[in-house]
Amino acid sequence: MLDLDWSSILPALPYLMQGLVITLKITVTAVVIGIVWGTLLAVMRLSSFKPIAWFATAYVNVFRSVPLVMVLLWFYLVVPGFLQSVLGLSPKTDIRLISAMVAFSMFEAAYYSEIIRAGIQSISRGQSNAALALGMTQWQSMKLIILPQAFRAMVPLLLTQGIVLFQDTSLVYVLSLADFFRTASTIGERGRYTGRDDPVCRPGLFCD
Repeated sequence: MLDLDWSSILPALPYLMQGLVITLKITVTAVVIGIVWGTLLAVMRLSSFKPIAWFATAYVNVFRSVPLVMVLLWFYLVVPGFLQSVLGLSPKTDIRLISAMVAFSMFEAAYYSEIIRAGIQSISRGQSNAALALGMTQWQSMKLIILPQAFRAMVPLLLTQGIVLFQDTSLVYVLSLADFFRTASTIGERGRYTGRDDPVCRPGLFCD
C-alpha cells in the first residue's frame, strides 16, 4: 500500500488556487463571449442575406479546421500589437491571459455556433411563420419565440462543450501560463522526482 504524504497538501494549495483562478477566468470568459458571439454567428448563417451568411460560414469553417494551439499562438502574436497601438500599452505589459481569453472566445464561438444553429433548426418553422403572421418582425420572432425554445433543448450540449473547454485550457502552457492543470502537473513531477506519493500530486500525474 502506498504511504500518502498528506503534509504536502497545505503548502501546495496556494499554487493550485492560483492556477485554478486562471483556468476559471479563461473558461467563464470564453463560455460567455463564445455563446453570445456564437448565437450571432448562427443567426447570420441562417440569414437570407448571402454576404453575411458567407462570412459566418467562412468564420466557423476556418476556426473549426485550425488546431487550438495554433489559434492561441496567432492571438498571442496579434493581440499584443493591437492593444499596444490602440491603447498605448507598454511592450513590457504581460497580456498573455488576455490573449488566451480572446483566442478561446473566438475559437469556442465557432463550436457554439454549430450547436445553436442546430437548436434553431430543430424548432418547427411553423412557429416562426405564425409569429410573422401575428405582426412580429423576423428579429422579434427569433428573440422571443425561437431562441428561448432552442436554448432549452441545447443545454446538455452547451454544458458538454463547456466541460471540453475547461479541459482545453491546459493548452495555455504554450503561452507559459500556469493554469490549474499545469500547476498540478508540476507538483506531480515534483513528487515523482522526490519519490513521494503526495495526494496533491495525483491530479498532476493524471494530467501528464
